[in-house]
Formats: sequence, structure tokens, C-alpha cells
Amino acid sequence: MGPAANAELSLRMPGLELVQTLTAGVDGIAELLPRGAVLCGAVGVHDASTAELAVGLMIAAQRGIDVAARDRSEGVWRHERRRSLADSRVLLVGWGGVGRAIGERLAGFECEVVAVGRTARLEGDCRVHGADELDTLLPGADIVVVAVPLSAQTRGMFDADRLARMADGALLVNVARGPVVDTDALVAQASTGRLRAAVDVTDPEPLPPAHPLWTCPGVLITPHLGGNSAAFPPRAQRMLDRQLLRWAAGEALRGVVARD
Repeated sequence: MGPAANAELSLRMPGLELVQTLTAGVDGIAELLPRGAVLCGAVGVHDASTAELAVGLMIAAQRGIDVAARDRSEGVWRHERRRSLADSRVLLVGWGGVGRAIGERLAGFECEVVAVGRTARLEGDCRVHGADELDTLLPGADIVVVAVPLSAQTRGMFDADRLARMADGALLVNVARGPVVDTDALVAQASTGRLRAAVDVTDPEPLPPAHPLWTCPGVLITPHLGGNSAAFPPRAQRMLDRQLLRWAAGEALRGVVARD
């Protein structure tokens, strides 16, 4: 199932045992589950597509590709030096499937990746900082990538105070959920040019045509394209096939996020 609205229909299904989403996030669904039902997210289905979009947004924003695309429509040749992904410090906030996939793809771009998860730990050669270190790490980042799930803890995570901690000219990339970032606070920072942003998700969403975020300088917006690529249907089908086999065999399910 897809949108949360469909989950409401499931409440009328007698004997419902399992709800499997095809989305990376499950916000708005868990609270609708009837007693005894299990909710599973689409583990691994969207990681690669969302990660490649995140890297694309970083490159486009750093190298001014969106500006060049607009100039092309006006016949303008603007030759100027731009920022680079190479030699940048990228603060990756969220070390789940999507976050790890982004980190893997950044490995070849000669940038420094600093990972932040819920708790501090070592994963092989990777040091993952805890969420309690985020405020200390923000000022030193050239690029901040947000890849956390939406929850009560992450809603408004990047508020006015957190955005103010970011360095002048830093880039905020959001491939998580719109409400993780305070939109009004982002507009306040981006409208002056102090911060730049490349976001695939917004709050509200869809973003109204007259919303001020559209016209902020240095802001690149894509319409929630993260997991919506040609890779989605076959990966979703493989995930469903394997999950159904586990369920039929009484084996542990993958991606369980809520269990009564």
C-alpha cells in the first residue's frame, strides 16, 4: 500500500495481520493499525534511488547546474567559479539505509563524510556520532544532508536555532521528510542568502505556487523524486516476494516498525 489514506481502509479488514508499505517512511500509518497487526516498511527499496538523488542535489547545488539550466533558457553564458563537492565536509544526519547508501556513494568524491546517528558507535572503520553531538558538528559542515525518518523526535529537528548554527553559505540537503525542517526558519535563512538549500521534500507538500521558498536565492527544489525511479518497481516486487515467503513460513519479517 502507498499513501496513508489507504491505511484507513485497512481498519475495516477483518483479521488483518500484516501491513507492508512500499514507502521508506511509515509516518501517519502506525497509529491507524488495529490491535495485533504488524507494520513493515520497505527496507532497501528506496535507498539507492534516494541516495543518488541526494548526491545529484549536492552536485547540482555546488556546481550551479540549476543556474546554468535557467541561463540556457535565456541564452545567457555565465562563466564563473563555483563550489565543489571535493574537499567539502559533508555532515550526514541519519545513518539508516538511506544515510549509509549516501555515504557509500560519496566515497569517490574526495569529500569528508561525518556521520550522525541516534547513538555514537563504531561501524567498521566508520565513526558514527550521536545525535547529542549534532549542535557541535553543524558549524564545521559545508554541506548538511538530512536523511532521518519522520518521528516525534525528528519533527522540527532543524529549527531556527539549528539552522542558525550552520556556517554562512552552507548547503542544507533534505531527502528525509519536509516537517523535519522548519520551513519558515529555512526561508528566513535562505532569503538573505546566508544559507543555501537543495530539498526534495517540503512542508507543506506539494509546495504552493506562491510559497516564498520558491523564490529564495540559492534554493533548489525537486518534487519528492527520491525513491521514484525506474529501480522502484522491480525492487519493490522482489521485496514483496521475499517478505511474503517469510510470512508464509513463519519466519521473522524484515522492516518491522510497529507491533502491538
